[in-house]
Amino acid sequence: MVYVLLGEGFEESEVIVPVDLLRRAGAEVSLVALAGKTVTSSHGVKVEADCRLKDVDEGKLEMVVIPGGLGGVDAIMGDQSALGLVQRAADRGAYVCAICAGPTVLAHLGIADRRRAVCYPGMEEEMGSAVVQKGQRVVVDGHMITAEAAGSSFEFGLKLVEALKGKDAAHQVKQAVHYR
Repeated sequence: MVYVLLGEGFEESEVIVPVDLLRRAGAEVSLVALAGKTVTSSHGVKVEADCRLKDVDEGKLEMVVIPGGLGGVDAIMGDQSALGLVQRAADRGAYVCAICAGPTVLAHLGIADRRRAVCYPGMEEEMGSAVVQKGQRVVVDGHMITAEAAGSSFEFGLKLVEALKGKDAAHQVKQAVHYR
């Protein structure tokens, strides 16, 4: 199961595109609200989450995804239960994935320490001891996958598909959506 954390002020494309691509590949994905089930994005789009944070079944967790959007990232950083979920996912070897401002959560938790990562340009100083790969759109370091920004949503989503379902599945999804 893939759990995508939704804090108020998340970046829309960094959620919807990867979720769409993962579901096309047959992955089970749940949008997880930190509080109430309706979460408002950074541009005022309201999204109905599949479940609340308290309902996450960690026994099924294969991947946790942290989208960007400064409000959404601030909400996650301010929620000890959300941070705990991300830390436990990393500790047990599940995929921990983040895009745009999201990788700063991984840095804050020490998950990105001395690992290759990318984040939104200009946020590198918030990445602690991560080895930031400036100019890269998506970076994979073991079970940690990070991406640069909203413009990287397709590459990020396809990399998540590849991690969970393999290269063939990622290629099939890429062809199905005519991504070049």
